Amino acid sequence: MGRRRTIDRDQLLDAAEAVIGREGAAGLTIDAVAKEMGITKGGVQYCFGTKDALIDAIFERWGKAYDSLFEAVAGKQPTPLTRVRAHAEATQRSDELSSSKAAALMAALIQTPEHLEGSNQWYRSRLEGLDLSAPEGRRARLAFLAVEGAFMLRYFRLMDIDQEEWDSMLDDVRALLLTPAGASGD
Repeated sequence: MGRRRTIDRDQLLDAAEAVIGREGAAGLTIDAVAKEMGITKGGVQYCFGTKDALIDAIFERWGKAYDSLFEAVAGKQPTPLTRVRAHAEATQRSDELSSSKAAALMAALIQTPEHLEGSNQWYRSRLEGLDLSAPEGRRARLAFLAVEGAFMLRYFRLMDIDQEEWDSMLDDVRALLLTPAGASGD
């Protein structure tokens, strides 16, 4: 009797990311992941159950990688302004392949309300606590929106932005965040 083969969850997530990287988010199916791994669809379903659960696991893994970068910059108890600064830096430090795959999956999920709720909460949490009655808080909100806009332009391929220009854009955002109130014409 042969040894029962175990299925590694991280390897399945790697396979799912490979499918997304090659075929885009529309190509992500239980069957495609199974073929990528050389296992049955039942093996993928055993680990994740449904495609939605697989997508949730991909986002969770990407979230942990981002959170690790974010916490390295922000620390454990960041102020609202520090959260925005850390977001800009973590976004800049994220590797291009992971960011491209995340953008592809985000684009496909825009039509799916149940997946958008988590994104909505995540974005709100990044802006939570900013004092929007003060110039510094409004500048931080604008900087956050600029980072997200630049991310979407680059990774949704709406604008060609090479690494040098990307770094320059995000350096400008960080400079905006470090500008004292009143110094930028507030």
